[in-house]
Amino acid sequence: MIHKQKTLFSGIQPSGILTIGNYIGAIRQWLEMQNEYNCLFSLVDMHVITVRQDPKLFRQQTLDVFALYLACGLDPNKSIIFAQSHVSAHSELAWILNCITNHGELSRMTQFKDKSQRHSDNVNVGLFAYPVLMAADILLYQSDIVPVGDDQKQHLELARNLAQRFNHHFGETFVVPEPMIPKQAEGGRIMSLQDPEKKMSKSDANQGAYINLLDEPNKIRKKFKRAVTDSDNEIRFAEDKPGISNLLTIYSAFTNKAISDIEKEYEGKGYGALKTDVGDTVADFLEPIQQKFAEIRPDETQLLKMLHEAATKADKLARPTLNKVMDAIGFLPRG
Repeated sequence: MIHKQKTLFSGIQPSGILTIGNYIGAIRQWLEMQNEYNCLFSLVDMHVITVRQDPKLFRQQTLDVFALYLACGLDPNKSIIFAQSHVSAHSELAWILNCITNHGELSRMTQFKDKSQRHSDNVNVGLFAYPVLMAADILLYQSDIVPVGDDQKQHLELARNLAQRFNHHFGETFVVPEPMIPKQAEGGRIMSLQDPEKKMSKSDANQGAYINLLDEPNKIRKKFKRAVTDSDNEIRFAEDKPGISNLLTIYSAFTNKAISDIEKEYEGKGYGALKTDVGDTVADFLEPIQQKFAEIRPDETQLLKMLHEAATKADKLARPTLNKVMDAIGFLPRG
């Protein structure tokens, strides 16, 4: 029996250059997934505008992230890598799903509460409703699988609820997607270098808190040397040593060494030795990615051509789902 490959959807907001946390938590695993599934990897640029953007910088960053996807090894011949805004079916389905989503479901979203506090001068309807757009992103492609981190579980649950609700009221229309919990780096998530109690984020106001994939080698080394640790100078992974534990997690992720082996390797050595080696390892690992990025990023015509070709492929997959949804609801058929 021939088994149909399952469809997998995932995306990252192209707001700022991606960090090593994005690479370890998502892109590195996408490289494996593109060989096992029918993958759609989206630059979810429509989600970005829930926060005010500078148009010129926004456009530049979107192309930067696309070029980084390619530089990291995502293959347009294996996966559809496209800009969300290039496929109008996303926003069309989002409006329809808005109309079956309850206000209370969205008001409980923890990310809305968090972003409302951080952007209190611009608490817009898009910020409130963007989990519905996220559901549309997923359901549009009849996605079987969606990789989700801890911070996105709530959103996938909403997508599942909306799929089941629509199917119940209008007949079987959507695949109900299953979560895939990506393998974390040994030790857990990649945390901020300046506040290891919180996740590393490209939107952090403190640039020393994260390593972005295009940081110059010396900048990377300096950031690691200034990473917050503690005062006892013992290199071990422990809950009461979040800074050192984070460095061990990063070093393990980029060397494929077990944390227990790294602890033995640095027994009797100071924090300075570990920080230096982590900085060197990450800088060396990112060098070929940065070189590839430098080769492909200047040719914006080619990048746009690739995105437009991918959008055509994505649209061909999305359109039958949207047509089925509109027919189920009772809209007049389009010409």
